[in-house]
Amino acid sequence: MWHLHQALIESLRGLGYIEGQNIIFENRFAEGKMERLASIAAGLVSLRPEVIVVGPNTSVWAVMQASSAVPIVMTYSAEPVANGLVASLARPGGRITGFTSDVTDETYGLRLQLLKEIDAKISRVAALWNPDAIARKAFEATEDAAKRLGITVVSHEVRNITDLESAFISIRKQANDGMIVFADGLTYARRQDIIDFAARERLSAMYGIREFVAEGGLISYGVNLPAIYRRASSFVDKILKGANPGDLPIEQPAILELVINQRTAKAIGLTIPETFLVRADEVIE
Repeated sequence: MWHLHQALIESLRGLGYIEGQNIIFENRFAEGKMERLASIAAGLVSLRPEVIVVGPNTSVWAVMQASSAVPIVMTYSAEPVANGLVASLARPGGRITGFTSDVTDETYGLRLQLLKEIDAKISRVAALWNPDAIARKAFEATEDAAKRLGITVVSHEVRNITDLESAFISIRKQANDGMIVFADGLTYARRQDIIDFAARERLSAMYGIREFVAEGGLISYGVNLPAIYRRASSFVDKILKGANPGDLPIEQPAILELVINQRTAKAIGLTIPETFLVRADEVIE
């Protein structure tokens, strides 16, 4: 998470906010321990901040429960309207604005299709996802794509670290040859455990954001998180200057990136076609 925090700080610096001079940052990380969110949110609210920048829905809800007044800038929310966080994307209302990570249903299916393209033998894929942070339609869209591709998707709901460990045991016992990981606070915090597991089991794995691939995952297709955090600085700036967050339209991802780790592919004995590599936005050698 630190590089995301740095992206926000650097962008705010470009807007004239210098830490220790005219702005103070208080950073708190749950490190994948979702049960800590409530106390972390309460601690931050007690400091009386002018704005709180948060990640996925679970973090947003924790802050909402801790305070009914502090402005919130979301960076990676899922289905904020359907989940009751805001009234609409164009006019959020209340005290929340920022970004939604939502992509089209076709994108969720495309992730599975891309995985099948680089590993044609895939027939059974384990899906790690948190229903508390990820819209159910995302998993359903993945299932729909799986039917078209002749793939069986096995759901593993992971709300906490214990769930994740249990999922590893279950996946190991099943005849899985692939894995798809939906990004949220838990899977992001435990990404190295997930990457290492996929490597040990020689699973071709698709992730939702680049950070997994940069640290050894196989392939990702999704938003650029540092870019979102840099862009979040504009929301913070407007709120600090008096704007009502409920009047600031929530932004949706405009560009998705395809990233591939060639080292990981070779390590699990996978040869990625050259025609596929040239389509990638980044290839990690």
